[in-house]
Amino acid sequence: MNSTQRDYYERAEKEGIIQLKESGESVRIENILALIMKLKQICNFCPIDGASVKFEDVFERLNILVSEGYRALIFSQFTDPEYGAHAIASRLEDYNPLLFTGDLSPIQRDSVIRIFKENRDHKVLILSLRAGGQGLNLQDASYVFHFDRWWNPAVELQAESRANRLGQTVPVHVYKYVIENTIEERIEK
Repeated sequence: MNSTQRDYYERAEKEGIIQLKESGESVRIENILALIMKLKQICNFCPIDGASVKFEDVFERLNILVSEGYRALIFSQFTDPEYGAHAIASRLEDYNPLLFTGDLSPIQRDSVIRIFKENRDHKVLILSLRAGGQGLNLQDASYVFHFDRWWNPAVELQAESRANRLGQTVPVHVYKYVIENTIEERIEK
């Protein structure tokens, strides 16, 4: 993380822990999960300046792989315009990304998948993990990025398998992002 994002993260973590301790016995699992989710979102994008080391890496890799004719799937558990799939899509306009999230109707979902398969001008398909992590055949992509990590590795493996399907003609490459010294790293361990 850059220094602004790191400072914001550390402050949010300290303040969150203090609030949990002050709640004493009235603290609920929902309070703990809310703090974890907030910290995970900060790991994606800095709320102050929008910086994201994850995004910078994805962008650099896309520059290379798209120039070589490859396509990619990017999964995020978040969909919002500040930290999730919509934030990623808005920053990748040059790649003509398509977005596949749970707020799409079944007809819209089918349309997005059909367009991705038929129109190679769309280099990237950005999916929310819950909406796009299973049941799709997306062997048109050979790169998979897990922008943020899911709780269950089996769910991530299912998402990766969207590209690694019968008919895939090239190896599938998978990148998983974990920010050091954060809740992400602790969950990973």
